[in-house]
Amino acid sequence: MEQKKIDRINELARKSKTPEGLTEAELAEQKELRAEYIAGFRASLRSQLDGIVVQEADGSRHKLNKKDPVKH
Repeated sequence: MEQKKIDRINELARKSKTPEGLTEAELAEQKELRAEYIAGFRASLRSQLDGIVVQEADGSRHKLNKKDPVKH
């Protein structure tokens, strides 16, 4: 994500804490920017996890397995 967008997220967060708050348009923009930020964060984390290799005590190596989603 571009630094310009991160700065805008922070600007909107600061403004939301002021007495005037955010307008409806700013709330929608904040929601969209946060969703984009989270998607980028998750993609980056997934990329890092996909690159991890575990070495066992016997010297064998394997990639991490994806964990089954938790069912509630």
